[in-house]
Amino acid sequence: MSDPLALFTQRRSVRDFTGEAIPRDSLETALRAAMAAPSGNNGKPWSFLVVTQPDTIKRLCDAHPYAKFGYEAGAMVIPFGEKEGKRWFDQDMGAATENFLLAIAALGLGATWCGMTEDLQEAIRPLVGLPGTQWAFALIPVGVPEERPTPRTQYEDERVHWERYRG
Repeated sequence: MSDPLALFTQRRSVRDFTGEAIPRDSLETALRAAMAAPSGNNGKPWSFLVVTQPDTIKRLCDAHPYAKFGYEAGAMVIPFGEKEGKRWFDQDMGAATENFLLAIAALGLGATWCGMTEDLQEAIRPLVGLPGTQWAFALIPVGVPEERPTPRTQYEDERVHWERYRG
């Protein structure tokens, strides 16, 4: 790869979708990328729930205060797993989620990571049959972008400390 940053700067939060369906093979490719993530002690706590039914996508969007933009998404992906007793759960799920988002960008699709809190669990779980033992890590509306955000980095020199913290 001639420009190692190209994929990373291309990944942007996309909130406007065309409403087109997402091909299953594209979703499977992105899920394969997600499951290629590193995992502490190889715990791999992740599972993924993929929703493509528009009415369920809308109900999920309504249940999350920051996912309302996703009505026209072609899919909703919910990374989830059993959190109890999993020491590296958050790190593992974060790595898998970011891999998923990078793959979605590489496929020319768009998505946004909508984080989850304890109170949102009870609103989301019944909509997709997720038992209380499973933690929905995020809601990720995925779609064909209505428009493509400009690639960018958010690099800031002052946030990099070489050799020692420099307050």
